[in-house]
Amino acid sequence: MEVIRHGKADAALASGALAPGDKEAFRARQLRARDLLRGELEGDDLEQHVRDSIVTTTLDKAAHWAQGNSIFPLTFGLACCSIEMISLVGSRMDMSRFGSEAMRATPRQADMIILAGRVSMKMAPVVRRIYDQMLEPKYAIAMGACSSSMGVFNNYAIVPADKFMPVDVHIPGCPPRPEAVVYGILKLRKMIQDDPTMAWRDRYRAHGTEETKPWSLDELEERAGKAAELEAREQDARA
Repeated sequence: MEVIRHGKADAALASGALAPGDKEAFRARQLRARDLLRGELEGDDLEQHVRDSIVTTTLDKAAHWAQGNSIFPLTFGLACCSIEMISLVGSRMDMSRFGSEAMRATPRQADMIILAGRVSMKMAPVVRRIYDQMLEPKYAIAMGACSSSMGVFNNYAIVPADKFMPVDVHIPGCPPRPEAVVYGILKLRKMIQDDPTMAWRDRYRAHGTEETKPWSLDELEERAGKAAELEAREQDARA
């Protein structure tokens, strides 16, 4: 709904933004809002104002909407596509319109990674390790032809991203323009708002890949003691 201030109502009427019959209704809404602020709106008028002003939804939909508009991308670049990714935070593309401008420098604070560039065989385990350290639920975008299908570097040293980690959105191009990356982020936002979990661990049979906390010294000693005891029993059984 377009909000038009009272001082511009006549100009809006002349330009066609307000129909002739809407000017009185617009003025009536203004008066009801003024009476509400003064505490003078009561009875049926108050109920009608509440019906016109409040939108109801479910808690899940509201949470999904908030999650889709507060994506925290990881500050991570691999090759030339990262230059296009960097331009997203500039004034021309302005990712803050979608709540995605807070690029985090640590995977512990990020929930989306953009693979901007080619992924070599040596780099793939590092990328997967960073991805495993990210917050759940987490998402991945393969930006450019190299990370999607190896692109022009179609040789033994390069690997597509979806060969070693789940990818939610592929963005074609070499390199893709910032507008294409914004479109990919909007597609991902729609996916998150429809189903924020997307159950990728079920889709990729990836249960058990979650990063676990390191063993404490006491736990390591306990496990070592159990292993030594089991080995001693096996030796006694063989004797």
